[in-house]
Amino acid sequence: MNLDLLVKNLPALFTALFTAILFIQSGLDKVFDWKGNLSFLTEHFSKTFVAGTVPMMLATITLMEVATGLLAAIGIVYFFATGFTLLIFYAGALGAATLTALFFGQRIAKDYPGAAVLVPYFILMLVILYLTNPARPGI
Repeated sequence: MNLDLLVKNLPALFTALFTAILFIQSGLDKVFDWKGNLSFLTEHFSKTFVAGTVPMMLATITLMEVATGLLAAIGIVYFFATGFTLLIFYAGALGAATLTALFFGQRIAKDYPGAAVLVPYFILMLVILYLTNPARPGI
């Protein structure tokens, strides 16, 4: 790995590291405190049309979060092994989809402050997608 390639990709690597930490921690919190999260979310969505699907939604979002975080972490290792950021790009795409699902849920529950908190994280996913987009000239 040459130093120029590393320096050129530092922004992508740091955003990938941030993404890995964010999503792995959030996903593992749901895994290790399943009952607490399920209880909170059941109440959170109790007055919505998705109330009956909370366990399935929690399982889906947990899987998406853990997958995003692991893909970002693996993408960093893959970069150091190959010099390519393609897996980080895929982590950004999955992260954007995950955050869109979370945002949808917050809006459905009319938790507008909770939805607003997700916006900076979504912007981070857009930054990752931009920095690592394989179709972007110069990558």
